Amino acid sequence: MTSVANLAIERDALVLKMSRLERLGALHVDVKVPTTAVASIEVAPDPWAEVRGVRAPGTGIPRIIMIGTTRGSFGRDFCVIRGRGPAVVVNLCEGPFQRWIVSATDALEVAANLGSALGL
Repeated sequence: MTSVANLAIERDALVLKMSRLERLGALHVDVKVPTTAVASIEVAPDPWAEVRGVRAPGTGIPRIIMIGTTRGSFGRDFCVIRGRGPAVVVNLCEGPFQRWIVSATDALEVAANLGSALGL
């Protein structure tokens, strides 16, 4: 199962756009940060290894789906992970989240395109 969520640059912001069902599962609206808040972009072959902290709020079934916020001593991450495919990890230097972890079947291409557009 692939994620409908996608990462897009709109004006001077990076936006994580989610489907209506993903927003419902995350108990959150689409997430946005200024492009200057993006520290780096990586690809995680196993996004489940990137998940840290406790999910609150959101929806989660281990190794199946994780949509929403995870919290811990590190702060907060936002996840939209489905299945076992790769994910794009966006590391942030400001804003409410330290990282976004987003499943994408074409994660390498998405990360490369975003990195190039952001000058990373």
